[in-house]
Amino acid sequence: MVDTAERSTTRPSSPAPASARAAALAAAMREICGASDVLTDPLELRTYECDGLTSHRTVPALVVLPETADEVAAVVRVCARAGVPFVARGSGTGLSGGALPHAEGVLIVLTRMRRVLEVDAVSRRAVVEPGATNLSVTQAAVPYGLFYAPDPSSQVVCSVGGNVAENSGGAHCLKHGFTVNHVLGLEIVTPGGELTWLGDGTGATGGYDLLGAFTGSEGTLGIVTKIVVKLTPVPEVVHLVLAGYGSLEAGGRAVTDIIAAGIVPAAIEMMDALSIEAAEAAVHCGYPEGASAVLLVELDGPAAEVEAELATVRAICAQAGAREIRAADDPAERAGIWAGRKSAFAAVGRLSPAYIVQDGVVPRTALGDVLARIARLSAESGIRVANVFHAGDGNLHPLVLYNDAVPGEAERAELVSGAILDACIEYGGSITGEHGVGVDKSRYMPKMFTAADLDTMQLVRCAFDPASLCNPGKIFPTPRLCGEVPGHHRGPRPTAAGDTAASGAEIF
Repeated sequence: MVDTAERSTTRPSSPAPASARAAALAAAMREICGASDVLTDPLELRTYECDGLTSHRTVPALVVLPETADEVAAVVRVCARAGVPFVARGSGTGLSGGALPHAEGVLIVLTRMRRVLEVDAVSRRAVVEPGATNLSVTQAAVPYGLFYAPDPSSQVVCSVGGNVAENSGGAHCLKHGFTVNHVLGLEIVTPGGELTWLGDGTGATGGYDLLGAFTGSEGTLGIVTKIVVKLTPVPEVVHLVLAGYGSLEAGGRAVTDIIAAGIVPAAIEMMDALSIEAAEAAVHCGYPEGASAVLLVELDGPAAEVEAELATVRAICAQAGAREIRAADDPAERAGIWAGRKSAFAAVGRLSPAYIVQDGVVPRTALGDVLARIARLSAESGIRVANVFHAGDGNLHPLVLYNDAVPGEAERAELVSGAILDACIEYGGSITGEHGVGVDKSRYMPKMFTAADLDTMQLVRCAFDPASLCNPGKIFPTPRLCGEVPGHHRGPRPTAAGDTAASGAEIF
């Protein structure tokens, strides 16, 4: 890694003009990746000004599209020597601004590194590049009777590297776990440009769990260049139950009762009337007409076990007041039912020109109370909220709808969105389940964590990135200089890394 103390002794006395520095940086990147993989045209750069959270936009100074791990490492070394901030980006489907570029930095786009390098059916592992889509991993594993369990709704387009950065979950994380439960090893480029591995590919490495710390760190500790993932055997049978209800409360009772019965479904998902309306318009999923809530419960495993659970789930859904219950075991029929849920985020674009996708978590027992709070917030503000959520683990995805052409409506939507997060915290939950903090939720971190908690987290970040160049400005509301030790001090403080980050620059 870069030795910031050594660089601090070689500060240039008169740096070159910004335009000359940028041109020199671009030239260095072209030597590494080739001219076609370095973008400097302002119109091309604007393609990358935001991720899935379009309310935050920044045009990067430079975009680089490396094709190998060695190229990524070389690009990062140039940035580290020059004191230039850099941000890694996958498919750009993130919803918290985690891949928002730095205006004076380099955006490293990993979409050209998208191969599934190996599928080992015996050890049930695969090695993939960070730009590989989530679904492509399962497609490569299916011929061996295996699949990759984490499945965000955007799995057709989202990248595995991005899933690692955000510790993504998806509908089936209730039973099968989040990304962190399926990552066995990571090849990474450190913020200093060193290519190294975390984990040994078995998931059983001793010592500190650096693999776990890196997964979900939102690209602030380094850049992933290869991922060893765990593959899961395709279950013997899969049954999907759809139940329509006259209220969210009735559906919520069914969720609580299913879990209380000792059943852990592969997935329990719920949608409200507004999200059902959007999904029907988009994909014609055929959900029960007039339902105020739809519950999807998927069961998988050995045939005898699933058949017994299916009977219990159907009975519980009926007892909770379901107006209609369907069950499907045919793959095509199940896919048709799932299409409504998986399309929900995009489908609400038919109802509103703009919307905020929120991502809070509450205990299952608090679902009813928090949903009632959301309904009151919506009524009081005049801002519609469509609710789509992973009911089984209390991960809410309220979609706050607004018209950005109406003065003041975007601000009211932001207030409603923030109040929803406040409610999640109040009921003992979290400000994010799988979308990350990014730039969007950093201001809420002090509401959930103490100053000591935040200082400890930032010390971990500084251990990986002492120069504060790797995806800066994310997660923390007031980033501390890495050379500054948290807490009370006597005597002179250590030299801040911010005083040395631009020193010893070979280009800037």
